[in-house]
Amino acid sequence: MRLNEFGLPIGDPVPDWTPRPRPAREALIGRYSRLEPLDADRHAASMHDAEALDAEGRNWTYLSRVRPTGVAGYRAWAVEAQKSEDPFFYAIVDPDSGDAVGLASYLRIDPANGVIEVGHLNFSPRLQRTRASTEAMYLMMRHAFDTLGYRRYEWKCDALNEPSRRAALRLGFTFEGVFRQAVVVHGRNRDSAWFAIIDKDWPAVRAEFERWLAPENFDGEGRQRSALVTRVA
Repeated sequence: MRLNEFGLPIGDPVPDWTPRPRPAREALIGRYSRLEPLDADRHAASMHDAEALDAEGRNWTYLSRVRPTGVAGYRAWAVEAQKSEDPFFYAIVDPDSGDAVGLASYLRIDPANGVIEVGHLNFSPRLQRTRASTEAMYLMMRHAFDTLGYRRYEWKCDALNEPSRRAALRLGFTFEGVFRQAVVVHGRNRDSAWFAIIDKDWPAVRAEFERWLAPENFDGEGRQRSALVTRVA
């Protein structure tokens, strides 16, 4: 423990720290997925079609935004969303078809302190439980830590959203607690569960992602040979 001149405990120094850059409008490219900055002309129609496969709207239960109506409604939303710098939206694109099959964003971007969050996730049925969905999350983490140099990468969700909580843990996030009555969403209370990966966790998490994503970890049917185990001690 470090003490100051008054004998009080203080945090470790962060030498030569400078504010981090914001995400730029550039694609993040992997083996199984490609994240492209959201563009209404390129992505709205195929994203609408992919999300329409969720006919009952189950995926929208915990999302803060309202589901657009029809292709025109989705395009109108995308035209505005692509202008936003925070949240900064990506379409998750199937590299074989060129179709947008999911949505993700960086948000609550804090360059001064090196903190960035991932959120607004909406994985269509075409993306759910695929190598591409896991790789997309890895690409965003890698870009935040290795390219942009952020110190902390956050994931927050409705505390009642068990699938999201399980996903955060699978992807290597550490649970940090629940903020009670954090926000009001669609006229109802939301307690927010907080998770994070910090820079000292990242090397081990990155190595496990890269092991899991390697082609030899999948059989001829695309089934994993071993599971992703990213938990940080």
